[in-house]
Amino acid sequence: MKLFVGLGNPGTKYAGNRHNIGFMALERIAEDHGFGPWKSKFQGTISEGRLGGEKVMLLRPETFMNLSGQSVGEAMRFYKLDSTDVTVFHDELDLAPGKCRVKAGGGHAGHNGLRSIHQHIGPHYDRVRIGIGHPGNKNAVSGYVLRDFAKADQDWLDDVLRGISDGAGHLADDDTGKFMNAVALRVNPPRSSTSKPKPKPEGDTAAGANPAAPTPTDDARSPLQKLVDKFR
Repeated sequence: MKLFVGLGNPGTKYAGNRHNIGFMALERIAEDHGFGPWKSKFQGTISEGRLGGEKVMLLRPETFMNLSGQSVGEAMRFYKLDSTDVTVFHDELDLAPGKCRVKAGGGHAGHNGLRSIHQHIGPHYDRVRIGIGHPGNKNAVSGYVLRDFAKADQDWLDDVLRGISDGAGHLADDDTGKFMNAVALRVNPPRSSTSKPKPKPEGDTAAGANPAAPTPTDDARSPLQKLVDKFR
């Protein structure tokens, strides 16, 4: 069993905030993969389903961001999981908007939600870091993450959330490479062209060919005729 945790703040006031992109990721997964209804449990809301070959519990802590670890620790102990069975989806200031990275273990980098989780279950859990960009000034960070995404953000936001949902089964199966490929296919889809190649102008030749050289023709002369012609 895996526990996927999305970080955010509870209530409609915060629903569209940049800080709530972890909630948004879990909600997209639940909707796309037919998970069960959200139920109140573990100081949060939880939804059950399957991804890939794994049973997965989706958890949205409703303790507010800086106390998220209380909810995560309670759920982990109830299901008798190890911290390495936990994957946390969260906003990442140090990644450009729309970028997504998977990380195993490490520090909390000052993120209040991760700091709280560290305190309750330790640092050895996986993270899906979802880039929201940085306001450019550390004093502006609090106001920035607690503001809603702008209208101009909606396209990349939808792409990255759909990509995360597309790859969620691979993530549950511990195949981070395929997960990242699924995200990339949404965020940076391969370009395709339906236009026909332009016809080459007359006289165009392949690279390396000499345009001045005459086109060779088949020589129908017999060997004897060639010898005779040579001494004429």
